Amino acid sequence: MQGRLSAWLVKHGLVHRSLGFDYQGIETLQIKPEDWYSIAVILYVYGYNYLRSQCAYDVAPGGLLASVYHLTRIECGVDQPEEVCIKVFAPRGNPRIPSVFWVWKSADFQERESYDMLGISYDNHPRLKRILMPESWIGWPLRKDYIAPNFYEIQDAH
Repeated sequence: MQGRLSAWLVKHGLVHRSLGFDYQGIETLQIKPEDWYSIAVILYVYGYNYLRSQCAYDVAPGGLLASVYHLTRIECGVDQPEEVCIKVFAPRGNPRIPSVFWVWKSADFQERESYDMLGISYDNHPRLKRILMPESWIGWPLRKDYIAPNFYEIQDAH
């Protein structure tokens, strides 16, 4: 089922795939990594001026990694803002997705967290480095195939 935004993107020749609607009725679209930045700029100009959240997840062990963006169209006098969910899938071997930091500044820490936990590289991000784990940490803790390092926490026995 195609939603309003998907129909608008088709009308303007922008490549995407409709994934239907979530349980709240929010339209979900899949965008290819190579098309994501240009479509993000178009969505911003179209009125999606607020990046509500960005997250990432591991689709399956050995499978794709997904970066998910929840965008909102905030306008004066509108009680129910229009929302859309964008999913960008990247291969596990070289997960690279263009950063949308230059479109929505709120992507800064969120993309850094996705990099830190899953190893997705966000091209052109100005400060892409670990944010939760120490810089010396090896691996990506939220990947389903992650093997925790063998360490023991030393605690006081008082």
